[in-house]
Amino acid sequence: MKTGRYHLTAAQAAETLGITRATLYAYASRGQLRSEPVPGRPKERRYYREDLERLLERKEVRRDPARAAARGLHWGGPVLESAITLIHEGRFYYRGRDAVALARTASLEETAGVLWDAEEPERQRLFAQPSALSGRRLARLRTCANETFTLLQLALPIGAASDLASYDLRPAAVRLTGARIVRLLATAIARREGDHPVHRALQTAWAPKRAEVAEVIRTALVLCADHELNVSSFVARCAASAGASPYDVVSAAMATLKGYKHGGASERVLALLAEARTPKSARAAVASRLRAGETLSGFGHPLYAAGDPRASALMRLAEASGNEAEGRAVRHLAKAGSELLQDLPNLDFGLAAVTRTYRLPDYAPALMFALGRSTGWIAHAIEQYESGQLIRPRARYTGRVP
Repeated sequence: MKTGRYHLTAAQAAETLGITRATLYAYASRGQLRSEPVPGRPKERRYYREDLERLLERKEVRRDPARAAARGLHWGGPVLESAITLIHEGRFYYRGRDAVALARTASLEETAGVLWDAEEPERQRLFAQPSALSGRRLARLRTCANETFTLLQLALPIGAASDLASYDLRPAAVRLTGARIVRLLATAIARREGDHPVHRALQTAWAPKRAEVAEVIRTALVLCADHELNVSSFVARCAASAGASPYDVVSAAMATLKGYKHGGASERVLALLAEARTPKSARAAVASRLRAGETLSGFGHPLYAAGDPRASALMRLAEASGNEAEGRAVRHLAKAGSELLQDLPNLDFGLAAVTRTYRLPDYAPALMFALGRSTGWIAHAIEQYESGQLIRPRARYTGRVP
């Protein structure tokens, strides 16, 4: 029987776990493994690959804790506890709330209140504070031609210099500082002051005559707000564990985001979309990258075997844009990539898709991700400050013995 990349047969599952089929059935009956009937063969069942991988991780932790900890630093098992974002069975949740559902209506400011665990009355006050960028400070940033992360890195020390309250690391104080940081970054991106919601500020800057684009930006910002413990969020927690201020936490995370393996993937997807005008050219664009030995951006995510829900939400918006030419390119590239790579589009693809179909600037994906994710970095900082622990992993020495 042929299986897909998400499922294994009973024989394959038992072999993977190194157990008998009887033990496999016992695991399934206790709810430790999910199974479903094989289409067309109702007496046979197939098993979810991700469940098997999770069981293998648990067995490794019991057998060799040190090795399991090392694997945890590369898409492995959990390395610390967090109550911020749950990724489970193909969905993700902000403090128990379905993030995709939240993105249908919530602003980034409202989402920040959720991630920062603020009570309702406090949430209303957080973003009533003015931006630290005004007058000459804002004028200095307007002269900066760089439209990517460097622009935001320049804004952070400007805001920090006059924000002495940012050294108060109690949760309520950090929430206030976090709101000032988010407003600061939005002002830097939009290059203008204002008390609008941040998605409206970005729409005014990028698509001033198309008010409908604000909803697209709002959705993207919320979907980018947090995603558990990716590399920039882990760096944010490390900085916070050392007692760095929220400005420095965000600055450290932003520097990590500048790395080509983390930020910038959507720009490479935009380049692919420019070539994907027909099904044939889309396939050729993907194939040329593969022949050159390149890692193709925009497809696959280790935590979402059945597809990234963030990408699905953004691609629905791309389809609804009415931009038929760019919409076709998105469909052609998604199909070609999925067929050749056996992987589905991810968040980087989704951000590129809405950027093209809604005619946003090419730097929009990077800045939407950075602004949205800044709320998650601050959430991780708050949680780390409260723990009081300094993150200090150990290394397994592999060099010359003295």
